[in-house]
Amino acid sequence: MAPSRLIIFDCDGVLVDSEPLAAKAYERVYDKHGMPGVHGGIIAQCVGMKQADIIVRIKELTGHQFPATADGDIWAETKALFSQELKPTPGITAFLETLEGGSCVASSSSVERINHSLAITGLARFFGDAIYSSSMVKNGKPAPDIFLFAAAKMGANPADCIVIEDSPFGIQGAVAAGMTAVGYTGGGHTYAEHAARLTAAGADFICADWHEVSRQLSGLGVSA
Repeated sequence: MAPSRLIIFDCDGVLVDSEPLAAKAYERVYDKHGMPGVHGGIIAQCVGMKQADIIVRIKELTGHQFPATADGDIWAETKALFSQELKPTPGITAFLETLEGGSCVASSSSVERINHSLAITGLARFFGDAIYSSSMVKNGKPAPDIFLFAAAKMGANPADCIVIEDSPFGIQGAVAAGMTAVGYTGGGHTYAEHAARLTAAGADFICADWHEVSRQLSGLGVSA
């Protein structure tokens, strides 16, 4: 009998269509603190990172040093936007309703943000407590830490795990963890070179929608 496969979902840009809203939040908060120019193109280079690493990357790209005492402002603005506008990615609810076997979430976001995102979009019921954040491990993506941590918590062999990710950093982390990596390009933040960058990062498959994810998973012996 073939081993059961664990499906590990990234949250932002995979389960929920959050990346355009998150970019807007960063732009607004940096503007509020007198640091303009943190536009979507800057944030696009940070997709898949945890907040602390994003702040470091923005400084590298723009020279802006965000005040550590104002870290909470980013989540406050993001939460407000999510509460008003966040939607699941197209087709994910139907996909999860038919998915068989084990699944969990492994995200660079905070536990609070993951839980809020899943609650707002009605997806929380699919995962229960199987939610893991980079805040739980030493190194964020592209390190494999979060994926290995999630697999261990779920009692799965890394070689039997399939990661669905929208960012090159996430794909790199999945590959480093020894897992099958599926690149997803169905979020509202996708761009012309998205698929090529995910492939270059090591994705085994590229899927533009959940129907294609289902087809690819079927080839791996997973019913979805």
